[in-house]
Amino acid sequence: MDFMTDQDVQKYREDGYVVLDGLLTSQECDELRQRMSEVVDRMDVPEHCRTTFSTYHDEQLKTQGNADYFITSGDKIRFFFEKGVFDDKGEFIVPKQRSVNKVGHALHAYEPLYKKVTHSPKVQGIAKKLGLATPVILQSMYIFKQPGIGGEVTPHQDATFLFTEPLGRVMGLWIALEDATVNNGCLWFIPGSHNSGISRRMVRTPKGTFPLTDFIGKEQTYDEKKFIATPVKKGGVVLIHGEVVHRSAENISEDSRHVYTFHIMEAQETRWSPDNWLQPTEELPFPPLYTK
Repeated sequence: MDFMTDQDVQKYREDGYVVLDGLLTSQECDELRQRMSEVVDRMDVPEHCRTTFSTYHDEQLKTQGNADYFITSGDKIRFFFEKGVFDDKGEFIVPKQRSVNKVGHALHAYEPLYKKVTHSPKVQGIAKKLGLATPVILQSMYIFKQPGIGGEVTPHQDATFLFTEPLGRVMGLWIALEDATVNNGCLWFIPGSHNSGISRRMVRTPKGTFPLTDFIGKEQTYDEKKFIATPVKKGGVVLIHGEVVHRSAENISEDSRHVYTFHIMEAQETRWSPDNWLQPTEELPFPPLYTK
């Protein structure tokens, strides 16, 4: 029996997202979390990399785009921190494990446990069920949503950052490694919002200019009442259409909300924008999802 049903496919096409329970077992989730704990324990944080991560428009430009560290992270494993975790001298003022906002963007390539999950038979089955002929993996991230300080992610569309021609070629897979609830910052979606294109793009600026990225267009304002909370049980996955509008609230609870997420693209008859911040490299071309 297919992991993804025809009804799931229909919901994804109509709403722009769908939750599928049981992609991973509880043990598999724990193994991924344990491995990430080891990675964070061993991380070396150079001074120039102490870059806080935020999704507010101006701060995005200042912290992500301006930082060469971010724009060259597509084929590496790098660390991005919550606000206020360093003192004026750049030393941690919170425990190391509680300081990280996310790790990205090439876990799928260089970390065997994450690579295995990314290419798992269930994930390949989802792509095949959706009729993807030549899916490739664009990027991957581990998102912590730290207790008490895990920041809000404002309403956005992934295609703002991962633009293709035509649109509709990118999908996120967002895997809950522990229960994602309304209290600890689960995702919220506007069902059906994937049918209206995008209003904003983040693009690379011409070589030699600063900042390294800029936004074209503006994020629309959205009716808060249209967002629907989408809790996910540990081991479940949310499939996220590249143009569906979604957000998550800050985590004011005492529980973390760890997630492994990655994006895939149908490469057949698709043009990946050379203006996107993320670009394939000689070291890491976008790898095919389907394994022999």
